[in-house]
Amino acid sequence: MSLNAALPRYSERVVARDRGLAAELAYGTLRLYPRLALLLDQLLERPLAAGTGLVRGLLLCGLYQLDHLRVPEYAAVASTVEAARALRHQPWAAGLVNAVLRNRQRRRAALDAALAAEPVAVHAHPAWLLERLQADWPADWPAIVEASNQQAPMMLRVNLARESRDEALARLATAGIAAAAHAQVASAVVLEHPAEVSALPGFADGRLSVQDGAGQLAAPLLAPEPGDRVLDACCAPGGKTGHLLETALGLELLALDIDATRLVRVRENLDRLGYDAELLAADAAAPADWWDGRPFERILLDAPCSATGVIRRHPDIKALRQPADIDALAARQRALLDALWPLLAPGGILLYATCSLLRAENETVIAAFLAAHPDAAELVIDADWGLALRHGRQILPGSAGLDGFYYARLLRTP
Repeated sequence: MSLNAALPRYSERVVARDRGLAAELAYGTLRLYPRLALLLDQLLERPLAAGTGLVRGLLLCGLYQLDHLRVPEYAAVASTVEAARALRHQPWAAGLVNAVLRNRQRRRAALDAALAAEPVAVHAHPAWLLERLQADWPADWPAIVEASNQQAPMMLRVNLARESRDEALARLATAGIAAAAHAQVASAVVLEHPAEVSALPGFADGRLSVQDGAGQLAAPLLAPEPGDRVLDACCAPGGKTGHLLETALGLELLALDIDATRLVRVRENLDRLGYDAELLAADAAAPADWWDGRPFERILLDAPCSATGVIRRHPDIKALRQPADIDALAARQRALLDALWPLLAPGGILLYATCSLLRAENETVIAAFLAAHPDAAELVIDADWGLALRHGRQILPGSAGLDGFYYARLLRTP
């Protein structure tokens, strides 16, 4: 389960005044997970046994507090030990937690010197991912990992069909919320400090949505015309779906997702925005099960990917993603492209998007697709954002404050 899915469920058990701290512990520990895990291995006399994941998690949170939170060391140790005492089926846990954290205090200088020689600890990224980034981005990988270790800014999307960005900024200023227009994304507003959505004037009635600026580029790149039949092939949680409906009125939009439970969130987003679309739980790679035979003028394929470009928003990716996943994801991406291409009308446009930084999921996938489909031509993306590649355009995380995204635009020739 992802952190975004798990945290709201468990936050209900935390008193309201401590929920911010709980979120900081969860996100911060996972943001530095590779470093903290390496440190913990050096502090343990022997590896923890299977079935002790909660104890390991507490130890990592304790180390994060000791090293990275502005709390007294005695309070960090005491609170973590107290939490360990709540593990009634593991009465030994409190003693182990106390010993490990105090060992960290005693050996700080020597352990820090050892960590300084370990790339995984220095960059707080798993070794396999560092190797991939170094191979794909030999000049840019240090900036990529540094940006991925930062907390991302909160960005909003203005519904330009209902008001101008200047009007939205004026309302935010009146509400005491400092914000600025993004220089490269026409619909994007960057908040100086994160805010609760309930405090955002215009959120409840669909004039504002929370979405990173990189994701806001999809709808104008696809550029649907009013009345077009559009397929949003992997739509959840629905941010790009809503933006498409804001971009061109009167679209006949079919929004697919393989997970029916995720479509609930899509429907909630569309209801808030005041738009409608046909939502369908189906596998986009198996159109024989759901397609009615009528072609689409536009297809958005926001393909499932490693999400390595959004680690700063989802730091649990560092712990969850494994090297073997990349080949499997690339195969899935190719299968989706091959399956959806016949559904596109001649003269239609398919936009391929990922939030990955890895060329195996991006440029390589598109190159192979173009080689295999003579009726596919690339429409070059000429923009002032991102980097032009042999195929497509890549945004690196932190560039102009944006998340890491890849886009390629394909035309089906007659």
